[in-house]
Amino acid sequence: MSEYRLEMRDVVKTFPGVKALDRAELKLKPGTVHALVGENGAGKSTLMKCMFGIYKMDEGEIYYEGKRVTITDPLMALNLGIAMVHQELQPIVERSVAENIFVGRYPMKKLLKLIPVVDHAAMYRKTAALLKEVSMHFDPKQKLGSLSVSQMQSVEIAKAVSMDCKVMILDEPTSSLTAHEVDALFHIIENLKAKGVAIVYISHKMDEILRISDEVTIMRDGQYIGTWDSQDLTINAIITKMVGRELTNLYPKRENLPGEPVFEVRDFTSINSRSFRDISFTLRRGEILGIGGLVGAQRTELMEGLFGIRAHIKGTIRHLGKEIRISRPQDAIRKSIALLTEDRRATGIFSVLSVSDNVSIASLDQYVHFRIVLDNRKIEKLVRDNVAKLSIKTPSSKTLIQSLSGGNQQKVLISRWLANNPDIFILDEPTRGIDVGAKYEIYCIIAELAKQGKSIIMISSEMGELIGMSDRILVMCDGCVTGIVDGQDATQEKIMALATQFE
Repeated sequence: MSEYRLEMRDVVKTFPGVKALDRAELKLKPGTVHALVGENGAGKSTLMKCMFGIYKMDEGEIYYEGKRVTITDPLMALNLGIAMVHQELQPIVERSVAENIFVGRYPMKKLLKLIPVVDHAAMYRKTAALLKEVSMHFDPKQKLGSLSVSQMQSVEIAKAVSMDCKVMILDEPTSSLTAHEVDALFHIIENLKAKGVAIVYISHKMDEILRISDEVTIMRDGQYIGTWDSQDLTINAIITKMVGRELTNLYPKRENLPGEPVFEVRDFTSINSRSFRDISFTLRRGEILGIGGLVGAQRTELMEGLFGIRAHIKGTIRHLGKEIRISRPQDAIRKSIALLTEDRRATGIFSVLSVSDNVSIASLDQYVHFRIVLDNRKIEKLVRDNVAKLSIKTPSSKTLIQSLSGGNQQKVLISRWLANNPDIFILDEPTRGIDVGAKYEIYCIIAELAKQGKSIIMISSEMGELIGMSDRILVMCDGCVTGIVDGQDATQEKIMALATQFE
């Protein structure tokens, strides 16, 4: 009997123009948490999709409980006892929590002893018991679309638990969770470990990796670098092995010099009484203004209001000293404002379009002949220049953006707005879900934009990022501004004190 629940050996997977996996391997022991770590594009998710039967391996072997198996599709993986919580959620928002948990495997009964129908009573009863087991307090009949992103993530985790699996893959499971929800997830993981489940934990959050994992496997450029006991590693050691070099500073040296006010907001209030209200602040030329606060503080809603996505009932906005009206995104774009949204997959990238299309789509009116014909040569030059300037890793400009890593997708979205040469950049969680190496590259882009005199508003849920990158930090709680802290004087304690001042 093998000591491993599952082994992957010499796995090779190639996509057009990209060798995603090059002799990768992974060995999972029962009752352990095995962290899988690497930069975006290192091959972590690709390896897991091979394990789960989403991708077919070009070469390699999988051994499950000592026996060689060929996993051809996710159904076969589920039947073996392998469950996966994906990084990109695909919820059925118009159906209930219970239906999302049991989709494809509904409990059935026979009507008139002949016709099989879904046993809704049993489904709701089982869902209620499951949610209680994992300390989640949702109504099984509640429509999934009424939940927040973090709550949807929790439901997806509950779904995986319900499958009574022997191997569970968690791909960035805490990317949208609050600190309390992370603690609840870790409690669930400890219970699964006690039952002998082998857990693969993919995350870019180094503190979580060292807190929850027993072993760490590190990948780089699709290759297996090595496996270590977690207790023998430090955050710096993991980062060095991930990127293949020392990262002595997590944040670049900033040379921006904030100048005169360029954007002034006064008494800005949402049409929704439970959202942001009476918001006032000033943004200066060449300044990086961080926006801090806990989940639910209405930071994203405020920025969407300023960009014209959400309606407001009160307040004024002044740009370069002149009052302006923004009632839709087109108004904001014309006033030289750009918005990088929080969820790049849902509201950022056009996943079925190419890198070229995604870069140029917001500035096509600059490349039109006679109002009907696009100047493709100029568009390609724009794309080439941005790919080079931002070091975007892509096989070609015609590559579908969905095949790029998260960090490179984020660079493409920044390129999209750079093409319009805006004065003000609103960046909502600009480094969410990307690795430390790609984060540093994004930080360098932000610092360079500020040095050039661009004004940056940056929402971040990472304290270190706020403190390391901001000239000033505006903190919100429950839809209100609770304080503004100078970046040089900022500490996690000061920010958290302001972020928890509930009325």
